[in-house]
Amino acid sequence: MPRKFADGEVVRGRWPGSSLYYEVEIMSHDSSSQLYTVKYKDGTELELKENDIKPLTSFRQRKSGSSSSSPARRRGSRSRSRSRSPGRPPKSSRRSVSASHQADLKERRKEVLEVKLIPLKSFGNSISWSNGEPERVERVERVERVERVEQNDRPHQSLQDKFHLSQESSYISTQYSLRPRREEIKFKEIDSKEEEVVTKVPASSRTFDGTATQTKDLEFGGVPGACLLMLGLPAFLILLLLMCKQKDPSLLNFPSLPAWHNLWETRVFGAYLLWFFFQALLYLLPIGKVVEGTPLIDGRRLKYRINGFYAFLLTSVVVGAAFFWGVKLGDVYNHFLQLALGAIVFAGLLSVYLYARSLKAPRNDLSPASSGKAIYDFFIGRELNPRIGAFDLKYFCELRPGLIGWVLINLVMLLAEMKLQKRAAPSLAMILVNSFQFLYVVDALWFEEAVLTTMDIIHDGFGFMLAFGDLVWVPFIYSFQAFYLVSHPNEVSWPVASVIVALKLCGYVIFRCANSQKNAFRKNPKDPRLAHLKTIHTSTGKDLLVSGWWGFVRHPNYLGDLIMALAWSLPCGFNHILPYFYVIYFTMLLIHREARDEHHCKRKYGVAWDKYCQRVPYRILPYIY
Repeated sequence: MPRKFADGEVVRGRWPGSSLYYEVEIMSHDSSSQLYTVKYKDGTELELKENDIKPLTSFRQRKSGSSSSSPARRRGSRSRSRSRSPGRPPKSSRRSVSASHQADLKERRKEVLEVKLIPLKSFGNSISWSNGEPERVERVERVERVERVEQNDRPHQSLQDKFHLSQESSYISTQYSLRPRREEIKFKEIDSKEEEVVTKVPASSRTFDGTATQTKDLEFGGVPGACLLMLGLPAFLILLLLMCKQKDPSLLNFPSLPAWHNLWETRVFGAYLLWFFFQALLYLLPIGKVVEGTPLIDGRRLKYRINGFYAFLLTSVVVGAAFFWGVKLGDVYNHFLQLALGAIVFAGLLSVYLYARSLKAPRNDLSPASSGKAIYDFFIGRELNPRIGAFDLKYFCELRPGLIGWVLINLVMLLAEMKLQKRAAPSLAMILVNSFQFLYVVDALWFEEAVLTTMDIIHDGFGFMLAFGDLVWVPFIYSFQAFYLVSHPNEVSWPVASVIVALKLCGYVIFRCANSQKNAFRKNPKDPRLAHLKTIHTSTGKDLLVSGWWGFVRHPNYLGDLIMALAWSLPCGFNHILPYFYVIYFTMLLIHREARDEHHCKRKYGVAWDKYCQRVPYRILPYIY
C-alpha cells in the first residue's frame, strides 16, 4: 500500500503503551513491514505503525507553560497529580485487598509505566515556530482506562487484563494538570475564542484545498498590473500587426494609426461570431469519451467531453469544402486587423459576462486565485469553472476557437503569400512554419485530456486573462511568423531547412516524452513501464519523479516548448527582430509560469519539494537556469 508520510516530515507519534502523542520526525519507512522509523525530540528512535502517526494539523494546539514535550515529563506530572482516575474504585473497595497484593500491584504498575529517557534534545530545524514563539503543545485526551484487580476481585488475572489500555476512541476526554481550576477555566475560554476566530476565516483567504491563509498573494503586480495588462495588451497587439505590414518592420519605425472606420467592420465581427458558435456546436456533439477532472474544493469532479480532435477534423472538412466551392480564404488577410479587433471586443464582452455571473456563484465555485478585489478578479477570473448547463466555457475556449483558428489563419497566410508574391507554390519558409505549428496543434488536440491538470483549469478562474489569451493572443500572435512572411518573404536553403527541422524534432521529442511520462505516472504510478524511475514520497500521498525526463530539469516540457518556438522563428531569417517577438515573449511567459509552479509546489509538498530541488537543481535550461 502507498505511504502516507514522507521522510523528513514532522508529525505526531503515539508513545508506546499510552495514548500520548509527541512531535516526531519521520526518518525512514520499511515497505515490507509497513513500519515507520521515527525520532522523538529527546533523540529516541522507535518503529511505529501508520495508524500510530497523525499529521500536526489533526491536533488542536494551545500555549501552556505546564504542557510537557517528553514522555518522561508527562509521566512525572501524572505521578504528582492528586486527582482520582476515572477507573479508581472507592476507598472501601481498596481496603479489601491485602497489603502484600497491593505491593505486588504497585511494582507491576511501575514496570509498565516507567520509561527512562535521555535528556531532551531538539533535532535540527524540525521544531516548528509560529509568530516567533515555540509551537504550542497539543491538548491530548490521555487518561488510560485501567481495569484494576481491586475492582473485580480477580487476583490471578494476567498483567494485560489488569492494565488494559483501550484504543484511542475509548479514552475518556479529561486532562491531568497542575494548574488551579480557575486558571484551567481561563485557558478553556482562550481556546474557545481562538477556535471561534478560526471558524470565521472568509473563503477568499483560503487556499485551493480549503486551508486558511493570512494574506492573499496577488500576481501580475496586483490591481495596477491587471489594469495595465488589460489596457496595454490589446493596443500592443494592434501595434505589432501594423508594424508587421510595413515595408521596414523596425521597432524604431512607428506606424501611423489608421482611422476607426478602417479598423472596425461589423460584417467581420459577425464572421468571428459565426466561427465561435460553430466551434461551440462541434463541442456539443455527443462524440468522444467523457472523463472526470481533478477534485474541486467540495470534492466534486466535473465531467468533460474529449472531442477536440474530432472537432478539428470536421472543421478541416468544412474549410476544404468552402475552398473547393470557390471561397477566397486568402482575402481574410486584407481584413486581418479588423478580425483581430473583433476578437478583442468579443473577449471583452465575454469577460464582462463572466464577472457578472460570478457575483451570483456559490462560494465553493470561486477560483482560489480570486482576491475579493473587483478589478483584479475581473482580470484573473472570479469563478473557477463557469458552465451553462454542461457547457464548460473555460475548457471550451482553452483549445477550440483559438487553437483551431490558429491553423486556419496560417492557411490563410499561405494562400495570401502565393497571391501577393505571385508564386505558384508557397515558399519553403512558409511551409516549415505551417507544418511545425500544425503538428503542435494536432498534438495538443490529440492529447486534449492532459489540459485538465494544468494551472489554467485547476487554479485560475475564467476572466479577462484567459479569455483574451485563448481567443485573441493565441490565434493572432502565435501565427505572427506566417503573417510576417506574407509581406517579407525569406528564401531558405534545403541544408538550413534540415537543421531547422532537426531542431524542431528535438524540441518536440523532449516536450512530448516529458508530458507523456508525467501523465502516465499520474494515471498509474505502479505502471511496470515506469518501474525504473526514482521518486520522492510527499505528505500528500503523491510521489515526485526525480529521474527520467523530470530528473533532467524540473520543467523539461517547458524546455521542449522553447526549442520548438525558436524553430518556428528561424525560417523568417535574421533581417528583423520582429518575427522573434514570439520567442522572447514565450521565454518570459514560461519563466513566470515556472515561478508560479514553484510557489504552488513548495506550499503543497513542503519538505519533499525541497529535496526534489536539491536532486534536480536546474529549472528549465541545464547548467544555466
